[in-house]
Amino acid sequence: MERSRTYEAEYKKEAVKLAKKVGAKKASEELQIPYGTLYDWIKKERKGALEAGEAKTPAEAMSLAE
Repeated sequence: MERSRTYEAEYKKEAVKLAKKVGAKKASEELQIPYGTLYDWIKKERKGALEAGEAKTPAEAMSLAE
């Protein structure tokens, strides 16, 4: 069974920004996060309700954003 991960609010915002640039599927693959998780963040960001979590930093896997 896979362990649940939590992410910092800034990581989520950067992931959503990347998804807007390159598409959600490609961003989820690059960041190695489930597509459904990223899609949920995108929906929450549109509503202005993107929540904070803990753990990872945004710089860990943002090579496509550069």
